[in-house]
Formats: sequence, structure tokens, C-alpha cells
Amino acid sequence: MAALRPRLVAAAALAVAYVALTMAIAAGMFENLDKQVQQGMSSLWSEALHPVFQTIAELGGLELTTLLMIALAIFLLSRGFGADVWVVLVFIAAQVLEVLYKANLHHPGPPATVAHTDGPSITELVAGSGPLANSFPSGHMVRAVIAYGLIAFVVQRLAPRPLARTLAIPIATALIVLLAFDRLYLDVHWESDVLGGLLLGAIGLLAGTIWLDRPRASEN
Repeated sequence: MAALRPRLVAAAALAVAYVALTMAIAAGMFENLDKQVQQGMSSLWSEALHPVFQTIAELGGLELTTLLMIALAIFLLSRGFGADVWVVLVFIAAQVLEVLYKANLHHPGPPATVAHTDGPSITELVAGSGPLANSFPSGHMVRAVIAYGLIAFVVQRLAPRPLARTLAIPIATALIVLLAFDRLYLDVHWESDVLGGLLLGAIGLLAGTIWLDRPRASEN
């Protein structure tokens, strides 16, 4: 258990940071910075690249990330790690928290006059109006950090090939960074939304790795 203490401390610190960020956003402290980042991204816009970034958006879509978590659960089951499958609850819990925050924290996303069409997803059916139209935190970032982070963690531990173990975390990190840029480039989220999604996703990821590395009965 002592080996897990640094991750427990890190998760607690990230939770405090997330709450502090939420309070700062509710107080309007990020409005100027959000708009400055959005204006900077708008200056980089190229219509020719729009389809590319719509495709990148699918990396954090509910559909793909859910399929990846199901695939991870099947893989763990096939390798005899039945109890480890419960790690998917971290993904589900993070989605619940995301919805609760969007339903209760008034923080509309970038206006339609500047936002570009996002990648197609079932979440677009409920995100356009009502309380879920609020944009904090970015669900794409929450899902991506947890899904790709957990897959990288498992691959690094269980993959038979050294190259796969070596590349797992760098590839997952690159995908998450790319998706974060995508959220800002398409102007579908403020930078504070992306930061919130990264923090909430990181908390979930740490919780998941703690479960996967929990002390086993045979080790007692």
C-alpha cells in the first residue's frame, strides 16, 4: 500500500486543484484568458483543415472511448484479471461527474458565431441546449485521459513486446495533447474547459491505476 501513497496524494492534490478551478470559473476569473486563447486559435483557422480536426475529435468521442473501455475490459478478462474489469467504473463515474458539473455550473461554451462544427457524436443531441449546453469540463478530454491513459498503463504492464511497453505512454500522451489542441482549434471549448477536463480525467486515471495496482490477497 505504501507504493500507492504517492498516487493517492497526487489524486487528492488534483481534486483540490479541480475544485479551485471550478470556483475560479464560477467567479468569472478565466473569462479574459479564455477569450484571448480563443482569439489566438481563430487566427490559426484554415477551412481546409476542418475535416481533419473533426476526425481528430472522434478520438475523445463517447462512442470510440466507450468501445475502447469495453475492449480493455474484455482483454483483462481474457488474461484472468476478472476483478480488474471494475476499473471501467472510473470511466463511468467520470462521465457522471461531467454531466453533473455541466448541469449545475453556468459556463456556456464559445458562441456559435465563432465555434466550428465538431466531430459527429451522439452527445451533440443533448449538448446544444438546456443545462447540458454548459461546457465545463470538456467531456472529450475527460474520456481521452482516462481511456488512453488506462490502456497505456495496461499495455506497459502486460504487453509481451518491449517496444509496445516503451511507446504506450508517449503515444497516449500525444493523442491527449492532440485532442486538447483540437478542442481549442475548433473553438468548441474554452481553454478552462480543456484544463478542467484534463484535471478530472487525471483524477480518474490515477484512481484507475490505484485499483489496478491494489494489493492482492496472495501478496498479504
